[in-house]
Amino acid sequence: MLYLIIETYHNGKVKTLYQRFAEKGRMMPEGVNYINSWIDESIEVCYQIMESDSLEKLQEWVGHWNDLADFQIIPVLTSAEAKERILKEEGRK
Repeated sequence: MLYLIIETYHNGKVKTLYQRFAEKGRMMPEGVNYINSWIDESIEVCYQIMESDSLEKLQEWVGHWNDLADFQIIPVLTSAEAKERILKEEGRK
């Protein structure tokens, strides 16, 4: 399953976050995979696509970082998956 992670950095904690990342990496549990990320120009919000076989494992990963940022976890589909789902549903009508 794919997830959009919206990570909003705590005020004044961005440098600490990047230092921890440089020292320890992403600290992801097995079964969680980083796909890609984008940072807004003010360097306050990170948008990440992650893949995980369970929401619990994603929450475990968030636990390593939630002292430095707030997280929204949103399950998402690729455009191709959404199209396939819609077309299958139309075929059942």
